[in-house]
Amino acid sequence: MSAEPMPTDAVTDQSADAPPSAAAASVSPAPSASSSKGSGRGESGVLNVFSHAFLIAWVVMAAGPLVWVALTAFRPTADFLNDPMGLPTSIHWQNFANAWTEAKIGRYAFNSLIILAGSLTGTMLLGSMAAYVIARFTFPGNRFIFLLFAGGMMFPVILALIPLFTIMDNMSLLDTRPGLIIAYIAYSLPFTTFFLTSFFRTLPSGVQEAAMIDGASHTRTFFQVMLPMAKPGLVSIGIFNFLGQWNQYLLPLLLNNEDENNYVLPQGLAALTVSQGYAGDWGALFAGLTIAMVPVLVVYAVFQRQVQAGLTAGALK
Repeated sequence: MSAEPMPTDAVTDQSADAPPSAAAASVSPAPSASSSKGSGRGESGVLNVFSHAFLIAWVVMAAGPLVWVALTAFRPTADFLNDPMGLPTSIHWQNFANAWTEAKIGRYAFNSLIILAGSLTGTMLLGSMAAYVIARFTFPGNRFIFLLFAGGMMFPVILALIPLFTIMDNMSLLDTRPGLIIAYIAYSLPFTTFFLTSFFRTLPSGVQEAAMIDGASHTRTFFQVMLPMAKPGLVSIGIFNFLGQWNQYLLPLLLNNEDENNYVLPQGLAALTVSQGYAGDWGALFAGLTIAMVPVLVVYAVFQRQVQAGLTAGALK
């Protein structure tokens, strides 16, 4: 006895007779797109608020002391003693005159500029030449020399103070500008070479090969082809070296402590802090601090774009 197939009308009737709850259970509702977008916007809004609050707090902590020092430099000492955190009631330019002449800030700044001109030039020249050779040429010991420069960054300068003092004394370079310039170059050379080596490796090799094919020497290729291409990296590392050498205090304190007229600016500010602390001329002290800050702020404001381009050039390439 064969079974007959069920008519299609019966199937339709059975599906129609099914309870609404079963039909609803068989079809799950799709998540709403608007709800997901709303939650994403809420999370991004909270993140933006947190990031902006952090940036505002960072700006206040970084720029607040600088603004306070600059404002205090224009206040008379009497006003500062009465209300240390108050705003200046009058512009007192005599503070800057006292700091520049009587406290010898002008002479200390001149000494720093002379030493910085020699040390920054030597650091950039030697560092770029060493980095170019390490990055663009293959020779035995290449990797070892690069690791030596990298290891120099991890060596604390305070551990080398006694040997450095002895060497400078034996070479009659203590309390001399050439001695301090050499110490600055040795202090800044490891980081300069390490940074520029990574930058020179990102430069295209086709231009260098074309210059060599045209008959250019290694010296001409380096100075006329590769250095102009490495300008963003040179400006970036030059700014860092300028800041580090301008604010250097430990090395001058050790190697340049005989004659007060040869002090660099950090030494002069330290001496001014002691002397003005006893004299009570706090306006001149803050004026000297403001004078010391101005070159740093001006240099960074002028070369800000170049610094950003140099720091991101390797990542973009």
